[in-house]
Amino acid sequence: MVDRFTDGLLTPAETSSYLEIPSSTLASWLRGKAAGSPLVHHVGPVRKGQPSVPFIAVAEAHVLRSLRSLGLRMSEIREAAAAVRDAFDTPYGLVSKRIATDGVDIFVEHGFADLRRARDGQAPIQEVVAEYLRYLTWEADDDFPTSLRLRQYPDSVPVVIDPRFGHGQPVVASNRVSVKAVTELWEAGESVEDIAYEYDMTPEQVDVLCQAVVHLAA
Repeated sequence: MVDRFTDGLLTPAETSSYLEIPSSTLASWLRGKAAGSPLVHHVGPVRKGQPSVPFIAVAEAHVLRSLRSLGLRMSEIREAAAAVRDAFDTPYGLVSKRIATDGVDIFVEHGFADLRRARDGQAPIQEVVAEYLRYLTWEADDDFPTSLRLRQYPDSVPVVIDPRFGHGQPVVASNRVSVKAVTELWEAGESVEDIAYEYDMTPEQVDVLCQAVVHLAA
C-alpha cells in the first residue's frame, strides 16, 4: 500500500501537468521552506527519473496553487504556510482537515483577509479557501486528505488522483479506471458505447471525458 507521506507517487513533471502549475513554480515550491519544513514535501526517488512527489505533496501543491490565485507573493505564501503549520503543530498543516474550520481565521489573523484574486478582483480569501477545499477528500477519521479531484475535468465525470488506485495516475472517480485506459481505447477506434459497457460508464460520460482530454492536450 502506498504511503501518502513517504512514497513517491508522481514526478515533478507529472505534478506540474496534472495540477496545471508551471514547472518553474513547482520547482521553487519544492526548494522552498516554511516553518522548518519543505514548502511542498518531496522524497528521494529510488532511481533517477522515478517519482519523488508523495501524494500529500500533490495536495500541498494544489493548496498553494489556490493561494497563488490570490496574488500572494512567494514570501506571503511561505508566511501563510508557516502560520497554519505552527497553529496546527504539523508540517502538513496546509492540508490538515482543520484548514476548513480554523484555516481562514489564521489567514485573516496574518493579514490576508483583504487580498483578492488577481484575475477578477472579487473573491475574498474565504471563498478561495472554500473553493480549493471542495477538490480534496478526507476520510471521517483521518486528518489528512486521501484523494484530490482534478479541477480541469468536468463535474459530470470527476477525475481524481488517489494513491490507492492507478499508481497515482488520474482515474475516473466513479470506477477508479485510469483516464489513459479509457482514452487509449477511444483513440484505437473503439465506440463510446463499447467503452462505456467495458467500464460501467454511460456513453455520454465516455464522450465528455475523451473530449476533455483532447481539449487539455490542444
